[in-house]
Amino acid sequence: MKTVFNFFNQSLIKVPAAFGALTSILCFFYFLALYAVGITPLGNKKILDFGIHIIMMVAAVWYYRKYVGHGMLHLWEALSICYVLNTFAAILTGWFIYGFLTYGDPTVFTNYLAEMNQLIVSTKGQLIKELGQAEYQKMLADVANIKPADLISDELAKKTVLAIFPALVISLIFRKQDYGVFQQ
Repeated sequence: MKTVFNFFNQSLIKVPAAFGALTSILCFFYFLALYAVGITPLGNKKILDFGIHIIMMVAAVWYYRKYVGHGMLHLWEALSICYVLNTFAAILTGWFIYGFLTYGDPTVFTNYLAEMNQLIVSTKGQLIKELGQAEYQKMLADVANIKPADLISDELAKKTVLAIFPALVISLIFRKQDYGVFQQ
């Protein structure tokens, strides 16, 4: 058990986990702000919280380079920081939203499902033309089967895909290696 704790005591895990926790709190506050304004805080309007992820990735990589790497940062360290932060934040945000939908206001989830169902019905002709009648009926049935717990994996999947390009760009911008070892 001590080995497991030692693994998580590494700065390459601790720093992005701490920034990821802060990111999830900020994303949940964004969710609550949308809710307070009267906008359904799930779906396409919620995806703008990925900007918070990007800002926090930049902050975490900068912090790690300055205080842990003492001005040096390898590309793989930066990529690891971005992906650990993003994954940790997405999972925690998903759990916060799940808790809110379960214990706070479950009508947010039912409104979200109604909006999804209405969107599918409003584009029925186009969907049947592109996918076929059977796939359209399956899509409608799938919406009815969505549970609040499914939002956790959905959050993780969407944020993982969205993080690929920004994580690479951030890592390339902040990398700085000591090439003195090659000049002996």
